[in-house]
Amino acid sequence: MVVSADLLQGKKILLGVTGSIALYKSLELVRLLNKAGAEVKVIMSEASKKFIAPLSFEALSSNMVLDDTNESWANDHNHIKATQWADLFVIAPATANTIAKLANAIADNILLESALAYPNLKIIAPSANTNMINNPITKANLKMLAIANYEIIDTQTKELACKTVGDGAMAEPMEIFWHCAKALLRDEFWMDRRVIVTGGGTIEKIDDVRYLSNFSSGKMASALATALYCKGADVNLISTKFEPELPLDLYTIKVESSCEMSEYLNDSIRVAKKGKLSKATLMRDEAIHLIQKKPYLFMAAAVSDYVVSYAQSGKLKKESIGSEWDLKLKENVDILSSIDKEGLTTIGFKAEMDEESALQNALKMLQNKGLDAVCLNVLKDSSSFGEDTNKIDFLSKDKHEKIALSDKLSVAFEILEHAKSI
Repeated sequence: MVVSADLLQGKKILLGVTGSIALYKSLELVRLLNKAGAEVKVIMSEASKKFIAPLSFEALSSNMVLDDTNESWANDHNHIKATQWADLFVIAPATANTIAKLANAIADNILLESALAYPNLKIIAPSANTNMINNPITKANLKMLAIANYEIIDTQTKELACKTVGDGAMAEPMEIFWHCAKALLRDEFWMDRRVIVTGGGTIEKIDDVRYLSNFSSGKMASALATALYCKGADVNLISTKFEPELPLDLYTIKVESSCEMSEYLNDSIRVAKKGKLSKATLMRDEAIHLIQKKPYLFMAAAVSDYVVSYAQSGKLKKESIGSEWDLKLKENVDILSSIDKEGLTTIGFKAEMDEESALQNALKMLQNKGLDAVCLNVLKDSSSFGEDTNKIDFLSKDKHEKIALSDKLSVAFEILEHAKSI
């Protein structure tokens, strides 16, 4: 997925690195954060300098590395000023030794001093041998950190540096990036709100080897789900196709046919309407009230208008079909019209190729299908499908907003801003 150069513009991230072979991945993390517009400063433990020289991080971040040898109280190059500067503190990789010290508030190096001095949310990405990460004491330390304003990014199972296959490998840089983006871009409106996104072109079976479908790539749906994830929503992406490198803890359901999509969508709507209660502390009487946020549905899927009347098992032989094939189709169920929209904010998506009638058709869709808004996308031709950019006309009952051509993730964030006000 294309990440815009201003996604984290103006954000300041302090990255602590410790003595693990996974440290080389932290160089890529710095590059990803910088590319998204964030400013990064790195704190290195002495053990980490055995793996990578400070110069490598300084070259990528354009900032001087802070370590035990160069702390200064004559300027801002010290563990107090650095933590006051940062919007987010990330430790990646975090060794079992560092995790143990963090859990016990030990501060015997500059990285640990910085962690103890930083009062806000801290993200750590552990990295250790399988036996070390599964040691009961390490597990207890991680639980302690989880209740002490630390967010733990799960390790992964793969071949480790010790040549064994097991759990303990640090998460990939892109996964850590998404956790950073979520921590920095959370929006109270979307936080813990249940949101369903559908995407991709449905696949309608002809026989066991052939099907009807369309050119929809599912990229816009993946971008919307990712933007919602970054905003803190409880998002469920139901799609026939997914973009690579989506956040791993973004909940997805893979479907193929319109029948499958309808089934999972209706189930998801029922769950969403039950309501996930989020706690909001209200000052009056110092009481804590439970507020149920209204769920949203973004219907970006391209559902087939027609399906095969009689889908066949096995493979239809060319010899039995003949030189011409009159394939009988029947009109498909209109999922968007048929779902129960009561108590649900519903936003549809419409792709058009005729500029003259596109707006009128989108307004008809808005009214006839009982929607709260429609995102209109006027395509040039079939080659427009699958592109990394998009532009949208956001239409609701009382507004018409134009979202300029940009990468789809940026467009998704703008759609969410407009969606908040309907």
